[in-house]
Amino acid sequence: MSVFKSLPTPPAAPKKPLSDTRHGITRTDDYAWLRAGNWQAMFKDPSILDPEIRRHLEAENAYMNAAMEDTKPLQKALFAEMRGRIKEDDSSVPMKDGAYAYGTFFVAGGEQPRYFRIPRDGDVADEAIRTVLLDGDKEASGKAYFRLAGLDHSSDHRRGIWGYDDKGSEFFTLKVRDLATGEDLEDRIENTGGGGVWAPDGKSFFYSALDENHRPSKVFHHIVGRPQSEDRLVYEEADAGFFMGVGGSLLDDFIYIDIHDHETSEYRLLSTKDLTAEPKLVAAREEGIEYSLTEGGDVFYILTNDGGAKDFKIMEAPVENPGKENWREVVAHKPGTLIISHMAYARHLLWLERKDGLPRIMIRDRATGEEHAIAFAEEAYSLGLSGAAEYDTDVIRFSYSSMTTPSQLYDYNMVTRERTLLKTQEVPSGHNPDDYVTRRVFAPAWDGETVPVTLLYRKDTPLDGTAPCLLYGYGAYGITIPAGFNTNCLSLADRGFVYAIAHIRGGKDKGFAWYEDGKMDKKTNSFKDFVAAADYLNQQKFTSYAKIIAEGGSAGGMLMGAVANMAPEKFAGIIAAVPFVDVLNTMLDDTLPLTPPEWPEWGNPIDSREEYEQIAAYSPYDNVSAKAYPPILALGGLTDPRVTYWEPAKWVAKLRDKTTGEAPILLKTNMDAGHGGASGRFQRLEEIAFEYAFAIKVAGKM
Repeated sequence: MSVFKSLPTPPAAPKKPLSDTRHGITRTDDYAWLRAGNWQAMFKDPSILDPEIRRHLEAENAYMNAAMEDTKPLQKALFAEMRGRIKEDDSSVPMKDGAYAYGTFFVAGGEQPRYFRIPRDGDVADEAIRTVLLDGDKEASGKAYFRLAGLDHSSDHRRGIWGYDDKGSEFFTLKVRDLATGEDLEDRIENTGGGGVWAPDGKSFFYSALDENHRPSKVFHHIVGRPQSEDRLVYEEADAGFFMGVGGSLLDDFIYIDIHDHETSEYRLLSTKDLTAEPKLVAAREEGIEYSLTEGGDVFYILTNDGGAKDFKIMEAPVENPGKENWREVVAHKPGTLIISHMAYARHLLWLERKDGLPRIMIRDRATGEEHAIAFAEEAYSLGLSGAAEYDTDVIRFSYSSMTTPSQLYDYNMVTRERTLLKTQEVPSGHNPDDYVTRRVFAPAWDGETVPVTLLYRKDTPLDGTAPCLLYGYGAYGITIPAGFNTNCLSLADRGFVYAIAHIRGGKDKGFAWYEDGKMDKKTNSFKDFVAAADYLNQQKFTSYAKIIAEGGSAGGMLMGAVANMAPEKFAGIIAAVPFVDVLNTMLDDTLPLTPPEWPEWGNPIDSREEYEQIAAYSPYDNVSAKAYPPILALGGLTDPRVTYWEPAKWVAKLRDKTTGEAPILLKTNMDAGHGGASGRFQRLEEIAFEYAFAIKVAGKM
């Protein structure tokens, strides 16, 4: 019996067929009209959205609100629980840099962080010595959406660059602040990627600018006090298929220009000894070859997959001539052990690696070559490596957590190997790790592989098939979903849910090959892996098909759309946040921000008939058909530049037209936000509470 009763008639989007022929194949899209023709301008000014499109989205929101009306008390209860687990006046442990230590804190009731500094060895608890550099709540006042891009201080600690987006479109404005007075200078840099890199003298900085299609195609040099129109173009990337970013080194010797797509990279270096020079190429891009740099004084350390090192190796090259002809191996490639990132300091080289799905931090003494590891004994856990803000140090910082263990922040002395616990995440409403179980199980896949699945549930949860389950998945871009502490999902576990993360192909959870086996022509492995996880949880009686609610967002939303088409009978409900479901149309539209850079991940259906047919075979929107779909909740953001609002809108319209069942198909469009949803920390909790209320309702646990 349906848990959704007495619903009004859902919106029916008018059909306005639009045909498109590629490679001799003609497709007709009934809902293409939902894509605003002026989307570039609309992202900057949402008020100019076509009135017909706005009316349809608002009608969908009204229907969604009617369907979820009875969950409002539950949403409030969930929100209160989640908020109760947050230390509202929390503060970070400041990071030492020169004469100061920098950090962030929140005030009770505050949505946005506040950036501060104290004297280097000062007590963070002493508010008298704390200087607030940027008050996020003050800057966000009166704005429906506000997202900070951080505060970067200059090397002389006199000024800071800070950025904000107040539309959700991810076009960030940069400002320059006098850190002594707290006043902003007249500088205002529009349409940036969100950050800048100071030159050593603190009188100028470098930033990446976004073009009208939201691509970071240019790097500029801005001199403080001059208008943006006078900024010098340092480098322009002509290939729309590549992202570009700008960064700096701990020694202030170089400005890095990082150019990459999902499988190829290239670096250009600008010596800070001559800021007017042309950036110099390190190694020319070669398709499928990735590399990244970190400075080690007289050498660069280079993390790369060159030479068949699928799981990466670390090389070194002299700073004066870092070209590939001078690369020398220092950390060999070990198949099955993926090196994720690396850092270098005066006396140590360190890297974060993953083996058998578990991370560890490796440290090498640069003088002796002696190595040791930082690792933990839990069955599934997460490590974060934040390193240090200074080059000449023996002390780095890392974090540790698991699904049951709150986050712990450590300083670690790489010489003495002493760990100093700086902070343990507080859960004000209380948390007893012994009340919960976390496990790592392995689901057999269709081809003999095994899919890691991380589980969290209360010890008293019956494992007889009666427990509901929220099964989360992503599986794209090589992103690994960490098995870290998440206070929000405790609200589900406390209601008898099994919370599960399926570490499917498309991520790097089991190494680089795990990623390769879930992209391009092997993309459907990701979907099959997720269904295999559901099958295993059903067979082992952790839950049952009638109790599994699937959840994924962005590329994980594509996963949701695909499994809804493949195996709708195996899911009680589906939550798809900002879902990338209109894959074929998006990959055929090279004006969209992410399309050319995404071709190495999904394929280029413009140039290749074979890749066109591959995508067409699984694209969720294109494969909606007459079948009984479970209840589906899709969420979008009007100004989202990554997954445009019309993808979930079109998908929901087609699902509602095609489904043979009576389960509701719901669309919630945030008219004041983009890809990340609401920007404030409590506003975001309200969205999670809404999603969880849908899952609890579908599971019949209200």
